[in-house]
Amino acid sequence: MIGAIPDTYPLRAPTLDDARATQFRLMDCVCSHFDGAQLLQADYGNVPGLGRPETTARVERVLADFFGTEACALVQGAGTGSIRAMLGAALRPTERLLVHAGPPYATTRTSFSAMGLDLVQVDYNDPTALAARLKHLDGVEWAYLQHPRHDLEDSYDPAEVIDQLRAAGLRVLTDENYTVFKVYKIGAELGADGSAFSLFKMLGPEGLGCVVGSADLVNRIHADNYSGGGQVQGPQAMDGLRSLVMAPVLWAVQAQVVDEVAARLAAGEVPGIAGAKIVNAQDRMILVLTEAPIAQRVVELSQQFGGQNYPVGANSRYEMAPFIYRLSGANLEARPDLAEYAIRVNPVRAGADLVLSILRRSIEACS
Repeated sequence: MIGAIPDTYPLRAPTLDDARATQFRLMDCVCSHFDGAQLLQADYGNVPGLGRPETTARVERVLADFFGTEACALVQGAGTGSIRAMLGAALRPTERLLVHAGPPYATTRTSFSAMGLDLVQVDYNDPTALAARLKHLDGVEWAYLQHPRHDLEDSYDPAEVIDQLRAAGLRVLTDENYTVFKVYKIGAELGADGSAFSLFKMLGPEGLGCVVGSADLVNRIHADNYSGGGQVQGPQAMDGLRSLVMAPVLWAVQAQVVDEVAARLAAGEVPGIAGAKIVNAQDRMILVLTEAPIAQRVVELSQQFGGQNYPVGANSRYEMAPFIYRLSGANLEARPDLAEYAIRVNPVRAGADLVLSILRRSIEACS
């Protein structure tokens, strides 16, 4: 039997009323930049003077307006592509970058490595340690913050960390995959110079990513991506915008189900579960610990009862059924002892009753 479930510090999720207000505010921004006819039109190609389709540029103005930033760039490559575009615009190869000491996502680690960045690590969970490190920047000009948690036990407040970094004179980049509309404000709204995220993770078309932030950073992204083949075409941009409007309320409903599932599991409703807590293990979900070392088997069996074992885009338009799957590679790197006991559970579009039923039947099938 494994020990107690780790302490977790989930990010605060918007309520359903807040999500409705967010949807309405987004639509205010849409109608400020599109007329009714333009909402049903979309162009292609590099428009002279823009270097991208007019529709794409108009959608970018909507998103910059909504997030309160100077500019926005739509990019190919979804979340990873947007992070790489942002890093490439901000930093030169081999430059120093301040990062949290926790393990980054595997694709982000690859992006750091590809640029040969000199990573300066500090524990963002410890404001005193961060303050001490910021007194000796040694040529560091940029800091990187992953808004969703690196480790299960991460507790840092992104707003406080961004304030501390900016007060020291650093410019800040944030990874907002899994957090847009799932927290009240993303990094760029909290003062960061750039925030990258995937629109594919928010019901948008495959491969669509986004960077919002300062004009100098975003203009460099546009300049770097001058090739016609790299542009986000107008129909793709419009598809992303139409899908995005639906995301806030969906995520708020999902957050409510996460709360209910966690509470019912913690109350002992499903035999064989040792504990359950809400975590931001990538997406906002429930960390479930089994009493016996059967986690991998539960994941495998859950598919027979309707559970999904792996994502397509993590809350993309292709996901409907609950995710019952293993911890991320980064989480397991920090806590390898959890491999046979820990399961991630994300309701996606399902209600609590279905999630609990799938878990119960999967555990029973292990015996």
